Amino acid sequence: MCGMVGVRDAFYSKTKRFCSVSCSRSYSSNSKKASILARLQKSSDRRWKQQIIQDQGKPPTKKAKVLQKQPLMTKASSYNQQQPNQQSGIRKSVPVDMFDWGRYLGDGDVTGAPVSCFKHVPMGKSWGDVSEGVRVEVPNTDSGLPMKVYWIASIIKLAGFKALLRYEGFDSDATRDFWLNLCVPEIHPVGWCAAGGKPLVPPQSILHRFTNWKTFLIKRLTGSKTLPPDFSSKVQESMQFPFKKQMRVEVVDKTHLCRTRVALVEQVIGGRLRLVYEECDDGSDDFWCHMYSPLIHSVGWSRSIGHRFKRSGGSEDVTKKLDGQTDAPGQLFVKVKEVDQSGPWFEDGMKLEAIDPLNLSAICVATVRKVLADGYLMIGIDGSEAADGSDWFCYHSMSPSIFPAGFCEINNIELTPPRGYSSLPFRWFEYLKENKSVAAPVNLFNKEVPNHGFRPGMKLEAVDLMEPRLVCVATVTRIVHRLLRIHFDGWEDEYDQWVDCESPDLYPVGWCQLTGYQLQPPAVNAGSRDLQSAASKQRRKSQQYRGQKKKRKLPVAKRPVSLSGAMVTGVPRNLSGDENETPPDYPSPPPPASAAQPTSADPDSEGGAGPQAEEDSGRTKSSCQRVGTETNGSSAEQ
Repeated sequence: MCGMVGVRDAFYSKTKRFCSVSCSRSYSSNSKKASILARLQKSSDRRWKQQIIQDQGKPPTKKAKVLQKQPLMTKASSYNQQQPNQQSGIRKSVPVDMFDWGRYLGDGDVTGAPVSCFKHVPMGKSWGDVSEGVRVEVPNTDSGLPMKVYWIASIIKLAGFKALLRYEGFDSDATRDFWLNLCVPEIHPVGWCAAGGKPLVPPQSILHRFTNWKTFLIKRLTGSKTLPPDFSSKVQESMQFPFKKQMRVEVVDKTHLCRTRVALVEQVIGGRLRLVYEECDDGSDDFWCHMYSPLIHSVGWSRSIGHRFKRSGGSEDVTKKLDGQTDAPGQLFVKVKEVDQSGPWFEDGMKLEAIDPLNLSAICVATVRKVLADGYLMIGIDGSEAADGSDWFCYHSMSPSIFPAGFCEINNIELTPPRGYSSLPFRWFEYLKENKSVAAPVNLFNKEVPNHGFRPGMKLEAVDLMEPRLVCVATVTRIVHRLLRIHFDGWEDEYDQWVDCESPDLYPVGWCQLTGYQLQPPAVNAGSRDLQSAASKQRRKSQQYRGQKKKRKLPVAKRPVSLSGAMVTGVPRNLSGDENETPPDYPSPPPPASAAQPTSADPDSEGGAGPQAEEDSGRTKSSCQRVGTETNGSSAEQ
């Protein structure tokens, strides 16, 4: 009735058209039916029109074009139904998920990364009791009866939260196997039906195989494993998240990477936070990240380590709060490893290799621009830095995103040299000699490699860090120590991203369904390859932060951005609010010895015809606003 999508037995009435009893009653009253549908349609149309107005003059991204093909009524209604449950931890049966993981995984030939690989997700640390061969009680969709009945099924294969199940009695017959999310309410340990007086009825298609099904079950279940009796309650507990709406945090400024700003928690979905920057009245200036992201901190963090910070409205009191607002407690944030800076340590000007936050598929030659307190460093990408240093990025010294000089060569990874550097192939020894600089000592970097459990070819759900409100179907294609190369299914390899094995932006198969987050399907729509090819020719550098490790998927015909910081999307590129920042402005970084000076308003005029053009393309230009309505129609980037 209302557009909710799910498995048949999750719905009510004989016709299975209603997602809840209240929905059924609303329909039966007749008087409410028309008003409900009209309200849903009106809400959908209003959101869609607002998004069109918001995005006028900006061509939609390729992913957005894929998303727009989904039924708008379904997306709007499902999203409205999902949101009330996020902070309460109540699980709905099956939120809207236009992508069918079951069909994509097939009969089990495709491997999904196990839940134990993701310590930050619900049940990530409590998945040890789930394995192949475990029996569960699930709804029987082949009973032929009007009421809801159950039957025993065994786990044949696991893929994240999803399990390939086979009803008891089918033995080696795999024709009726089916995929279900083990954390949804319809899954129960063996014995649940007996305890609750629910009927256990064998599937109609095998009813003739045995005459005494009670004896059959006793024989099959003796000595078998099932889920713990408290499995459901553990799932509910793990769905409780400490961050609440109107909590204040410090988060990276997406338009000036070198500084942070105060933002308010607007939504919490599965541990992911939608943050709205202070001084934004309409909620459009927002930022998506996980609550364990290294990009968010407690209020006062910037001042404590000497990081640049933009005060809201120039107020002298950065702790000023409105009614209902509260600073998020410090214990909610991820603690970084303590380091000893009293001995040999990083120094300004030292060279290293770093994942470029504006080109998430590339590891680049970089420089330590400023050493902060508590082990934090300001890093600049050689040859591509803005003249005012506004794209310097803060990495902790133990960050898995920075590496000693020579890391890429040793591990057979293509290192992106500085823009305009002509002495190719790049050689570290020659480069250090030319620049009269030194490489950061190898022993200062994080060399710990956890036993993460990922393997090439594993499927998962991953955040598109250039549009971080989007969670997409993805595959692990390469593993280098603790680094994972993430490929977005259906997209070209140039859009891959390097991600740490413990990144909170990676999730197991079925996470979106469990938490009520919208999952984006692979880009397999007709003409997508041509669109991707055209988009790759229009890539531009951007001062907007899109995440840590991936290239931007660009729409065609984006406006060029001055690399000198003169203009970004038509807005004067001054450091608005910098006069209120603490500490004072960093000095402008010296231009690289061999790099062309970034003065042209057209990035194509700087080496566009040379071999560097393609490599520089990852430092891309993309709009601050996002296209699509599947996540409340709001803009978000990282």
